Amino acid sequence: MANLISADEIMFDAFEPKMKARYIMYIEGIPSMLLKKAARPKISFDDVTLDHINIQRKLKGKGKWEDVSITLYDPIVPSGAQAVMEWVRLSHESVTGRAGYAEFYKKDVKINMLGPVGDIVEEWTMKGCYIKEADFGEVDWSSQADVAEITMSLRYDYAILEF
Repeated sequence: MANLISADEIMFDAFEPKMKARYIMYIEGIPSMLLKKAARPKISFDDVTLDHINIQRKLKGKGKWEDVSITLYDPIVPSGAQAVMEWVRLSHESVTGRAGYAEFYKKDVKINMLGPVGDIVEEWTMKGCYIKEADFGEVDWSSQADVAEITMSLRYDYAILEF
């Protein structure tokens, strides 16, 4: 005899989706209004393999938080390029060749997903972020309608989903 699916499983339950465009990101020294696009945290795990006669058993190994890419607008004022370079200079000063202490250049970064009325419905905290790569984009005389943007890759120790 066939198993019937209950009506509760078939019927649609209404829900309010989180929308990609409703977020705010906080990075010390970079105005939130400059942050155009950001990836939320991503984690992957190594494998641990246990060999036994002619089989393998697999276990979860160490977790690795993947780099996060973000895109910023680069307005005239406040200068996005200047804000990013101030963070870069905390870890690498091009003029003198000096590096910085991790305590100075590593920052905690927050991403808040917002509900339709501006309430915080999800909060990520990425701990110990630093700039792995900063790309200040290109200039192009034939590109009259394109705005200047900066892309960055952030590396971090771990992330916490607060709620």
